[in-house]
Amino acid sequence: MILMTKNKESDKLLEDEALEAEGLSFEKALEKLEGHVRTLEQGELTLHESLNIFEDGMKLAKFCNKKLDEAEQKIEILLEKNGDLVKEPFQVPEDEE
Repeated sequence: MILMTKNKESDKLLEDEALEAEGLSFEKALEKLEGHVRTLEQGELTLHESLNIFEDGMKLAKFCNKKLDEAEQKIEILLEKNGDLVKEPFQVPEDEE
């Protein structure tokens, strides 16, 4: 008997790589996620269909969060002052809120 173990971290990386391999951008992933939300809100799916869409939505949400984290890290690197990295929160100008 062969025992198989699951490594959640490696599974997550494989999911992210699969989405990136599809050529999915942050914007396309977010658009797809919003479509899933609209579909689920209609309430016309079977339980099985709803669970499948929810699962895909969770993968898309994780992918989007990863992309946002990467962007935040780039912003922090760009906020270098006097040779020292100073972490400052990214502030949205008031007129854009």
